[in-house]
Amino acid sequence: ILSAYDDLIENNQKQIKLLEEAAMRLYKEWFVKLRFPGYKNSKIVDGVPEGWICSKTKDFIKFKYGKALKADDRIEGRYPVYGSSGVVGYHNEFLVEAPVVIVGRKGNVGSVYISFVNAFPIDTVYYIESEISIYYSYFNLLTRSFINNDSAVPGLNRNYAESMEMLCPSKYLQNEFDNKVSLLFERQNNLRHQIDLLKQARDKLLPKLMSGEIEV
Repeated sequence: ILSAYDDLIENNQKQIKLLEEAAMRLYKEWFVKLRFPGYKNSKIVDGVPEGWICSKTKDFIKFKYGKALKADDRIEGRYPVYGSSGVVGYHNEFLVEAPVVIVGRKGNVGSVYISFVNAFPIDTVYYIESEISIYYSYFNLLTRSFINNDSAVPGLNRNYAESMEMLCPSKYLQNEFDNKVSLLFERQNNLRHQIDLLKQARDKLLPKLMSGEIEV
């Protein structure tokens, strides 16, 4: 009985992974291989497609420091607390409104996450403020190779991260990318909600099976 729940949870997790991979393939097809809609008729100006801009990362996104929040100071709530390894707990207050992109600063340097709910990034990570598509920013950061450039303690230097070159597509392509990727993320979030419901149902069923309240 319980394995049926576990199978459904595993199947949903696989679908979530496939949707993420599909979004990444689209990003690479359009913005790495430059096979974006209308690319055959696009002019190249200063080495980039017309309407695109190549500049420093800081001209498009800013890396902001997370805020210290020790485990003992957290009050159980619904807002995920992000460290460099991902969600490390929950709190009753948030620091940044969703969607928020988080980048590992200490520990798991250069790890990248996106949260579709308000979140609390702690002091081992940066969160970004983006002047462009948050989805484009997320996948752009995912494809980067960040160098561990803090000699004293392993870490990601903000000045270094913001000085990296970044290619920004036209507003039209950003909007088109957002429209397609947002549908994939919406499906992911629906699957995560289903997983939560399945886990709740499984966890309620387990003690009843163990106690004999429900006969198999």
